Amino acid sequence: MRTVQVELGERSYPIYIDSGLLGQAGTYLEQHGLTKKSPLLIVTDDHVAPHYLGKLEAQLQDHGYTTVSAIVKSGEASKSLSVFEDVMTVAIKGGLDRSSAVLALGGGVVGDLAGFVAASYMRGIKFVQIPTTILAHDSSVGGKVAINHPLAKNMIGAFHQPEFVLYDLETLQSLPPRDVSAGLSEMIKHGLIQDADFAKWCKEHAQQLLALDAETLGYGLERGCSIKAHVVSQDEREGGLRAILNLGHTIGHAIEAVAGYGEFLHGEAISVGMAGSALLAVKMGRDASVYEETMALLQAFHLPTTLPAYLNVDEIMAAMMHDKKFKEGFMVFIIPDAIGAVSIVSDIPEQDVRDVLEQLRDGGEAIV
Repeated sequence: MRTVQVELGERSYPIYIDSGLLGQAGTYLEQHGLTKKSPLLIVTDDHVAPHYLGKLEAQLQDHGYTTVSAIVKSGEASKSLSVFEDVMTVAIKGGLDRSSAVLALGGGVVGDLAGFVAASYMRGIKFVQIPTTILAHDSSVGGKVAINHPLAKNMIGAFHQPEFVLYDLETLQSLPPRDVSAGLSEMIKHGLIQDADFAKWCKEHAQQLLALDAETLGYGLERGCSIKAHVVSQDEREGGLRAILNLGHTIGHAIEAVAGYGEFLHGEAISVGMAGSALLAVKMGRDASVYEETMALLQAFHLPTTLPAYLNVDEIMAAMMHDKKFKEGFMVFIIPDAIGAVSIVSDIPEQDVRDVLEQLRDGGEAIV
């Protein structure tokens, strides 16, 4: 068992990482004081449900819990107002009350959607993250929950911390290779922002991570969660330091919005965004090795580092203007100073960003 603690005072909570935890879910709910007198809502998607929903329902019912379930379509498109309303309807019809809890069984989309339902239902009820993807080691930690607007990703949301995170490594074995690579992009990000040794470790162990070797993956997830937990513990509501977790996200979120949610997996879009941030770093005078090492790391995990030619740069620029990280008339970027160290830069000229986007479409050669 690997355990990481997110230190947030009275809102502190643990992240449990091990194999076989799904079969012990009822015990963990009991340990954390979730009542059996009120029904639980399990939110999952149509890819995860056939594998794990029945097992979770049976486990909870064996422990005396009553459950209702909402199954949404897999993919980013489910983070919408209409799907949010559908899940709220299931909660209301299922008789959830103020003592109920929402369980997020799935990846980042399910976690964000279920968390926002929990944050909104009766002005906030408890929820538990049960991630089934690698990507969710990032999204399930920190309490940022949201749905998308057609013009901008995660524009409608809240800060709502889970009671705990139950991370069963066995659920990762059913992931297709593309989802594995995309999920590992967020693990790489944690090394790039704050731990050069971990970034190096990720590259050295790329093949084991891609092959889902349990011991290697367990350590990688523990270290990635620990880095994020450390940052969140210092800045829960993104007043300053927590923004470093957005490396690659300014460009990445805009790519997702312009391409249509679901065309790019989130981790793929963030990978292109991290390549773009490294290009911006070189343009701003950082050593070219920052870009070169970032590219080598991303490519070791078979992640995309360039923009498809069909994406319109003007539309990407417009989408960035709607992003939460657009502040007081300026684009805010997380810029790598070196591998494992970044700066929050809030005065990047629009033309520099446009130049980098054009360069990403032309193959991503470093701008010097």
